Amino acid sequence: MLAVIEVADQAGARLWLDGGRGVDALLGGQTREHGDLDVAVEAHQLDSLLNGLHRAGFARLGEQGATAWNFLVAHPGGAVVDLQVIERDADGNGVLSPAEVGHAYPAQSLTGRGRLGEREVDCVSADWVVRFHDAYPGDGPDRADVRALCARFGLEVPEQYR
Repeated sequence: MLAVIEVADQAGARLWLDGGRGVDALLGGQTREHGDLDVAVEAHQLDSLLNGLHRAGFARLGEQGATAWNFLVAHPGGAVVDLQVIERDADGNGVLSPAEVGHAYPAQSLTGRGRLGEREVDCVSADWVVRFHDAYPGDGPDRADVRALCARFGLEVPEQYR
């Protein structure tokens, strides 16, 4: 998945890692297997990123439920990228369209820094990863992720993950 980050660098597109690989980055190492790479990217950088990914062999999947602000691209070798397309508002929040739905990465959530291998990456901050997980009932991997983040960053474990 570092290849995707390198493509983004070459395309001039900033990515924020989210999901399981974002957790791995915050913890500084892989904790489990992942089916995809979840990333947020700003809308004004999307075309450049998609052009780079297409040159690298990725193609957009026609999955049910895909929207202009959340869709998948996949490589024939098996790598899948789940793109969350955001627009930064005046307060720095990463708003997922349509804005009236109210889905956004709060500005503070886009301040995380982590590491994948030797590479430093932007990611959703640990406290917000925990908050986002607390919004839905988690499974075993979610419990492990939340507990590990709380232990590493001195955060309180939400009730449902105790």
